[in-house]
Amino acid sequence: MLLSFDVVQEAIPEHDEWHTHEHFPERLSIPGFLRASRWVASLGQPRYFVMYEVEQLATLTSDAYLQRLNNPSPWTSKIMPHYRHMTRGFCSVTGSFGYGMGHACVLIRFKPTAEKASSLRAWLLRDALPQLPSKPGIGSVHLFEGAVTPPMTNEQRIRGVDSGVDWALLLTGYAQDALANLAQSELGNAQLELRGAKESLSAMYRMEYSTIQGEFEQTGR
Repeated sequence: MLLSFDVVQEAIPEHDEWHTHEHFPERLSIPGFLRASRWVASLGQPRYFVMYEVEQLATLTSDAYLQRLNNPSPWTSKIMPHYRHMTRGFCSVTGSFGYGMGHACVLIRFKPTAEKASSLRAWLLRDALPQLPSKPGIGSVHLFEGAVTPPMTNEQRIRGVDSGVDWALLLTGYAQDALANLAQSELGNAQLELRGAKESLSAMYRMEYSTIQGEFEQTGR
């Protein structure tokens, strides 16, 4: 699940406290949630990028997950109205190359044109992405495709209707300059549009907080 959003300025400190100490533990207690990570923009917007990794897409439409979304806590209900410009996508992982997750990432969101979706996917998976993790400063690259439309829930009603995610590229590594170069050259707007993408938006993020399933139980929280 990929989320990008802003939070009104005056609510950022409380949002980050809630997101770290209540929201992440709550989500990671749901069966099938494996890892949660929060990133903050260092170049571009929106301010936040959040990724939840799950065992399977069905986790994101499970009764356990929907039960949480339809019964938000008092703190969640207080924070949600401060969200702005939310995009939220339930995505399949079409391809992953390299390994690990660096402290820096570039998120590129775009839409494939209908007539070139297949050739764009083939180009990314066969030609563009596989060799990138061997470049200095790069660790892993991933292609996501929106696969399930998120159902309306009470949490979404509080913050307003979310926009969806079509396709996205996530590039992670340890050198921001190397990531920025990729986003401006091999995977820049011109190259993506040439291959059949449209409405491409990119931003660079730094890792702010990450946790995995089971950590909160181990610490007694």
